[in-house]
Amino acid sequence: MLRRIYDWCIAAADKPYALWLMAAVSFAESSFFPVPPDIMLIPMALARPQRAWIYAGVCTVASVAGGVLGYAIGFLLYDSVGQWLIGLYGYGDKVEAFRESYAHYGAWIILLKGLTPIPYKIVTITSGFAGYNIWLFILLSAITRGARFFIAAVLLNRYGETIRHHIEKRLGLWVGIGAAVLVAGFIIAFKLF
Repeated sequence: MLRRIYDWCIAAADKPYALWLMAAVSFAESSFFPVPPDIMLIPMALARPQRAWIYAGVCTVASVAGGVLGYAIGFLLYDSVGQWLIGLYGYGDKVEAFRESYAHYGAWIILLKGLTPIPYKIVTITSGFAGYNIWLFILLSAITRGARFFIAAVLLNRYGETIRHHIEKRLGLWVGIGAAVLVAGFIIAFKLF
């Protein structure tokens, strides 16, 4: 099954809808969807390393736009939708502590958590809930999400063939590592949040 999904993502890199689908995943991941766009970015960039920059740019723009939706959920809809989403991920009792930390460390929180596997939607919703400056939030989101996706693009563009060989040779291992990192991100977010 893993091989079929991976092969589909590799083959999808040439399809006209692939970029739109990756943008939709990147947008949704920043506000409500639990799966990061890396599941599409990595195989697509491996299939076409010369387009890794475009893929990273699309992920960045879509992620920041999705972050604005997450911010709006926190700012406008926290009492209903925002609280429900944060509760869904088990962070409901941590919101106030996180909100208070924004008074002192907001920029660092956005920058650091945007680079990590800690779910970015938590940062976006809480930024809105905390009333963090929207323009600064957008700027910091563009910096941190861009850094995350463009670091991947640099590595995939430069070492794509080597990386692809290793991934295809041990696909199950790499998917397991990716899943472990994602789960670790949720656990770390729960403990730090």
